[in-house]
Amino acid sequence: MSVQIMSEWSIGGDVSWRAAELGADTDAEHVRPVHMSMAAPAVAAGPSSSENMTETVNGPTEDSAEAQKRPQFGTRFLTDPRQVFQHNAWDNVEWSAEQEQAAQKKVQENSQPLPAEKQEEFDNRANEYWNDFYTIHENRFFKDRHWLFTEFPELAPQQKPPQEAEENLINGEDVPSTHNDAVFPGASASYRILEVGCGVGNTVFPILKTNNDPGLFVYCCDFSSTAVDLVKSNPEYDPSCCHAFVHDMSDASAEYPIPDHSLDVIVLIFVLSALHPQKMQNSINRLARLLKPGGVLLLRDYGRYDMAQLRFKKGRCLSDNFYVRGDGTRVYFFTQDELHDLFSSAGLEKVQNLVDRRLQVNRGKQLTMYRVWVQCKYRKVLLPPQNQDCLYGETENIRAEP
Repeated sequence: MSVQIMSEWSIGGDVSWRAAELGADTDAEHVRPVHMSMAAPAVAAGPSSSENMTETVNGPTEDSAEAQKRPQFGTRFLTDPRQVFQHNAWDNVEWSAEQEQAAQKKVQENSQPLPAEKQEEFDNRANEYWNDFYTIHENRFFKDRHWLFTEFPELAPQQKPPQEAEENLINGEDVPSTHNDAVFPGASASYRILEVGCGVGNTVFPILKTNNDPGLFVYCCDFSSTAVDLVKSNPEYDPSCCHAFVHDMSDASAEYPIPDHSLDVIVLIFVLSALHPQKMQNSINRLARLLKPGGVLLLRDYGRYDMAQLRFKKGRCLSDNFYVRGDGTRVYFFTQDELHDLFSSAGLEKVQNLVDRRLQVNRGKQLTMYRVWVQCKYRKVLLPPQNQDCLYGETENIRAEP
């Protein structure tokens, strides 16, 4: 029996499709598709699939016991379209020219921006909208991100040298400590991770449960005070190894409770897309200053023409590829080049920048859904000793030597 591949540009409900960005495993993002016919996509070998998925009332959900076995994405390829419903997801699905053109047309049809006064209202009330979201859903809506440690092994236990030696060496040369014996949460830790946009803790708590490094300290912050309160009220929250705080990452002048050059890892999971595009560069510049030389910034976020973008109807566009949802929260859809420019302009060098084009399948309803995410790793440059003064200066834009 022949099977027609369908591409669902629209899905119902602002809440349902947002599970991934706010805590659910991205392979199990909950969607309710409304579809239109498209040609079957070509498939290219390249960079995990979600095996062992169970169906729930909200869609497919990955079994947590099996999630730890999940390989990095890019290991299951659909070579025969007739087999599309044999699994819940297929990796690295290459779109046809027809499909790409249809996506572009859909975006252009709904690209008329809202009036400036409405846009300003959404910007001014952003905190209110996010607090309302977490007040309504609390932690019932979210699932822990089981794919974290396969995609980002930097979050797993690390073999770190003693803190004193580590913090005072760059390229084997002694440099002044940036802490100046300051007292701050996690000051004695040897490995520090910050998650920006932590929501209710669906990244933080898996890290704390999985990473048993005694020198680990995890910081987490969110724009929503309601979300941070939910993190702190979680029975697994332990102030001796975790510090949660309210922070607006779009405010580049706002201080973090962490000294510059003190973090090993910064995590941005479906959070940068919530910022106004004009505020993204300064926000990344500020985060880059927090990283130690050699520290890494990890990102996973929406890619251009993801199904979530194509579902937006007229009256939701704020500017090019930037939209407002029905609940007032906002979202941007990135290209790889846009993210590379943001990170490289902040003095970070590319380790990874790739697109995850996923074909998700609802086998029960015989539906397919095209998702597009971008995944990045960028590292703070290790400068030669003669350039360390530049590294530790007060400049906002740190650039690597050519």
